[in-house]
Amino acid sequence: MSAAAPTPALPVTFRPTRTRAVLMTVGVAVLVVLTAVALLLERLGPGERASFILTGLLFFGVLTLLSRPKVVAEEGGVTVVNLTTKRRLEWAEVLRVNLRPGDPWVYLDLADGTSLPAMGIQPGIAKAHAISDARALRALAERHGTGRAAD
Repeated sequence: MSAAAPTPALPVTFRPTRTRAVLMTVGVAVLVVLTAVALLLERLGPGERASFILTGLLFFGVLTLLSRPKVVAEEGGVTVVNLTTKRRLEWAEVLRVNLRPGDPWVYLDLADGTSLPAMGIQPGIAKAHAISDARALRALAERHGTGRAAD
C-alpha cells in the first residue's frame, strides 16, 4: 500500500461484503437443504430429524460468526469487531494501519506496542476493495490521530 487515498466521510463501516455474501448464502442454503432432508425422508425418527435441523442451524451459526468482522470508523475513534471480540480505540491509539502482501487482513499497530488484527478488511475474494479500504482507514488514522504512513 503506497498510494494516498482520499479520506472518507465519517462514520464509515468497512467489511468484507463479498465474503459475507458468500458465507450467508452458503449458510442459508445448507440450512434449507438439511431441513428439507429432515422433513422429506420418511424413515427418519423425530430425534434424527431434529439432529439434521440442529446441524443446519449450527452450520449457519458458525458461518454467521465468520461473517461478523467489521471496522467502524467514527469521529471519536475506531471500533474493531472480529469473530468473538469487539474493541473500541481512540484515534490516538492507532499508530499505523498495515496490509502487507500475504496478510490475511489489516493489522493496526497500537500505541501500547501491540498489534490488533482488523478482520473487517481482508483481501480474500475482493483484494482491490480491501486495499482501497485499508488505504482509506490509513488516511483516517493519519488525519484524526497520531498515525503515520508505513508500507
